Amino acid sequence: MATISSLGVGSNLDLNSLLANIKTSAQAPLIALQQQQRSYTSRLSAYGQLSSALSALQTAAAALAKSTLFQGMKASSTATDVLTATALSTAAVGSYAVNVTQLAQAQSLAAAGVTSTTTAIGGGAATTVTLDFGTISGGTLDPATGKYTGATFTADTTRAATSITIDASNNTLAGIRDAINGSATMGVTASIVNDGSATPNRLVLTSKLTGETSSMRIAVTGDAALSGMLANDPAATQNLQQTAVAQNANLTVNGIAVTSATNTVAGAIQDVTMTVAKVGASTLAVQNDSASVESAITAFVTAYNSLQSVANQLTAFDATKKSGAILMGDSTLRNIQVRIRTTLNTAQVPDSSGLAMLSQIGVSFQKDGTLAIDSAKLTTALGSQLSGVANLFSGTAGSGGYGAQMSSLITGFTDTTNGSLTVATKGVNTTLTSLGKQYSATSDRIDATIARYKAQFTQLDGLMSSMNQTSSYLAQQFKTTSTN
Repeated sequence: MATISSLGVGSNLDLNSLLANIKTSAQAPLIALQQQQRSYTSRLSAYGQLSSALSALQTAAAALAKSTLFQGMKASSTATDVLTATALSTAAVGSYAVNVTQLAQAQSLAAAGVTSTTTAIGGGAATTVTLDFGTISGGTLDPATGKYTGATFTADTTRAATSITIDASNNTLAGIRDAINGSATMGVTASIVNDGSATPNRLVLTSKLTGETSSMRIAVTGDAALSGMLANDPAATQNLQQTAVAQNANLTVNGIAVTSATNTVAGAIQDVTMTVAKVGASTLAVQNDSASVESAITAFVTAYNSLQSVANQLTAFDATKKSGAILMGDSTLRNIQVRIRTTLNTAQVPDSSGLAMLSQIGVSFQKDGTLAIDSAKLTTALGSQLSGVANLFSGTAGSGGYGAQMSSLITGFTDTTNGSLTVATKGVNTTLTSLGKQYSATSDRIDATIARYKAQFTQLDGLMSSMNQTSSYLAQQFKTTSTN
């Protein structure tokens, strides 16, 4: 049989086109399967969008289910540049006149200047520098020299004295600075300030803590030059200049004097912490934090409306195309919508406030199925019936309330084992797996069929080619015989 290099050449028939048409016809089931796969993939994506919207609503509902949300307190200052404050949930509602007359301050001491920060001070003998903290009392402070006359120093017994060693390895100004800063327990920060004079470099020590009890006393044992530079006792020899006084914050609360070692004042008002920033007066109001509750309710309404928007998109009908969105008529989505709306329309057990329905606090359904907030009505409810609003959303003793009920309801939809949305999603995935197997099997069957046809056509082509050659040979022979 003749060898055929290209299908159809031997028979002079368009066998390639015929084979292509057969293949196209045979692949019709594959196209149908692909359309089904696209449809179920779109359904799976739609369930994903629905799940995300439900998750957002559950988060908002869970926030409202927490009773602590409604127990929050806030402290508001009329002069935030003077003071700000925070309040615990146990703080009492009230108004307080606060007058700040002095801020807490850390003490700073400056040594006499030296020419170079790297030149050795003293002979290098091992010298112990000991620092402790306490309170300076009495006496007179000379503002010009920064030194006391006739003062006493009372050590703070709650803080142990700390020592460092200065020797030939670190007896420069920079070395002393680094040795002090390298001590984890020294309690001061050392720096070098250049004052621009002939001997400009001055060692400055600043206490890490504010308050009167954080004044410094420095004792030096060893090298006389180091002692003459660093030793400083407010009640005796003072070789350092005080550039900032250790002082407490002083203020009055409703006329009562209050003192604090720091600018953070806790306990002056029960369960309220004030932070003072400058001298001045302010009125501090401690009240229920209804703003956080309003924000949480707004977030819940927004999440519910977002869910409605997603549901509307997934079930919409296009009149022009005469086709519905992927979840139009879907029983899972319809059941979710009905149960959520039913829950929000079910009255709660009221407390003494009488609040049992969302509409009573200004949250109501609109004709399009969304929720809307009457801000004025909600503000009034939060201001005068906060406990009732709390009961409405978080229930009593951990049970009931729209927040808790909605959170639990959504868990039933999305539970990874038997939630209705999870079951529907698993069903779609199962179908997609089955369609994938059908597609592979059908494709293999079509490939086998086309291969069989191609083999048959190749045989036909070869046979026809042989017959054509034989016919041509016989015709030539007849022609030759006739001529003779």
